[in-house]
Amino acid sequence: MEDEVDRLVAAWRRERPDLDVEPLEVLSRVSRLARHLDRARRIAFAEHELEPWEFDVLTSLRRAGDPYQLSPGQLLTQTLVTSGTMTNRIDRLTKKNLVERLPDPSDRRGVLVRLTALGRDKADQSLAGLLDQERAILVELSREQQSDLAGLLRRLTAPFDNVPG
Repeated sequence: MEDEVDRLVAAWRRERPDLDVEPLEVLSRVSRLARHLDRARRIAFAEHELEPWEFDVLTSLRRAGDPYQLSPGQLLTQTLVTSGTMTNRIDRLTKKNLVERLPDPSDRRGVLVRLTALGRDKADQSLAGLLDQERAILVELSREQQSDLAGLLRRLTAPFDNVPG
């Protein structure tokens, strides 16, 4: 079974036989898959009237467990955005009644961000929709193949995820 990457690689081998284009065999497919995944994520989130960044914040809070709250700093760590961006996101989610700000009982100057009931429902429903989309993408792979691929991708991404700072 030939795909677009096979054609791309063949063209580069023909045009630039002096270069080893083998990395394209893997990483061009990863890049193309990322675009398909991004499209599937947007579809899943749009069905629940969420933007991808909203999903990220809501599901970070949902994964925290009852009472579904984190400090803005903890949210920064999980979503990898700046403090100004996070403040803006919390403001926007508060206006949509998906989160609320509460005083932090352990820090008089601090606040906690907590999911509202509506926010929890949106997180749960959009996660279920996302998983349906992702299962559809993986349908061609057996569970064992999915596990093997997950292990290989973990090996590639772990050095990036474990960089200090």
